[in-house]
Amino acid sequence: MATPVPLPPPPQIPAADPEALRAALPTALREEFDAEWVRALDRAKQSHSLAEIHDLLNKWQHTAVMEMRESGSYQRLLEKGAQIELAGGRTTAVSIEDMRALIQQRLQAD
Repeated sequence: MATPVPLPPPPQIPAADPEALRAALPTALREEFDAEWVRALDRAKQSHSLAEIHDLLNKWQHTAVMEMRESGSYQRLLEKGAQIELAGGRTTAVSIEDMRALIQQRLQAD
């Protein structure tokens, strides 16, 4: 059996706090975060709910960690999403039946 390669230590996860997230984000993404933050605050004032703010902080916490692991990954994700939309959906998608068959095949190979 092959010896597993150890994974690099995970990056320090920033707190789900606007100030901590801004500090953890690359400069190029701070403007986008700021704009989304202002919109979320405005909607929270109208709805009297913090749910959207929590969702936004969660999204940007994941984005910050993603960027800490691999710089530029957020932009690549957006570009891939735009390509999928332009193509009219996932052209490489696999049906659930095909995926189950592939899993079953791999399980039987072990």
